[in-house]
Amino acid sequence: MLRDLAQIGEPVEHRGIVVAPLFPHRDPVAAYVTLDEALGAGLRIREIDEAGAVPELVVENALSERVLLYDGEELLGAKQNRILNVSVLVEAKSSLRIPVSCVEQGRWSHRSPSFLPGSHISHAELRRRKAEAQAAQPLARGVAQSEVWDAVRTMASRMSVHSPTGASSDLYRAREHELRALEDAFPAHPGQCGAILGIGLDTCLDLISCPKAFARLWPKLRAGYLLDALERLDGAPTPYGELEGLVSSVGRADWSRQPSAGLGEDVRIRGDRVIATGLELDAELIQLSAFHSRDGGRRAFGRIARPSRRH
Repeated sequence: MLRDLAQIGEPVEHRGIVVAPLFPHRDPVAAYVTLDEALGAGLRIREIDEAGAVPELVVENALSERVLLYDGEELLGAKQNRILNVSVLVEAKSSLRIPVSCVEQGRWSHRSPSFLPGSHISHAELRRRKAEAQAAQPLARGVAQSEVWDAVRTMASRMSVHSPTGASSDLYRAREHELRALEDAFPAHPGQCGAILGIGLDTCLDLISCPKAFARLWPKLRAGYLLDALERLDGAPTPYGELEGLVSSVGRADWSRQPSAGLGEDVRIRGDRVIATGLELDAELIQLSAFHSRDGGRRAFGRIARPSRRH
């Protein structure tokens, strides 16, 4: 169960935003580096060919290390900006195609031959909606695209942000000053491997097996957390019981597994008021993202194979 993997640390509250750190109960087994580290060392992500295809990209890993691409992580450039549809662990010295969604609806023209890393992982509301849309077919190309576009448009409209190409990255650029003013209240802690966000009664959890990788990804995760929080600053803080409740809901939920887009198994989790996605390798949970789900985490699943209970 999730409680066997991590424990909740002391929550931090600032302007109604609550973030609680997660600390591991065990040392990680799998070794990997993050996207930003790998791109600086020679990893390349590009369009599948000159014509390109919106829901799919090619990763070329020339490194001698495995690379973790995080669900919701943004990629900038090429013919249009994309986000990762799922977490992918890319084998060393390998090449593979990965499923993505567009987060820049108004552009389809080359800006660069390959992608650069964005400054953020998509905000929790977008990732939750994407997870619900993908629930029955997590690796199907394009299955979540309409939900992703709608989440970007909705957020831009609510925040009165105009983007010439409908780019998600322009939301972060337009509100950069406000995000910067909040981020120092939520530093990463030594040894931290995850975090739980609370905004009102909405909660989100991100867990990574390797604390070193979490430390590198935290600024990106935090940016997405804070973008969601900007509209609800200074509200009533999330009760601690809601944070614990998300962890408990994940532990009680049904877990199903299938081959992933790269190494390991793609994990889908559904239960009472929770939907979650993850990645396992040799029974080790490499990554997990869990969200309070307004539809109980069940509507989107439809009829799927009987889930396993190993977790």
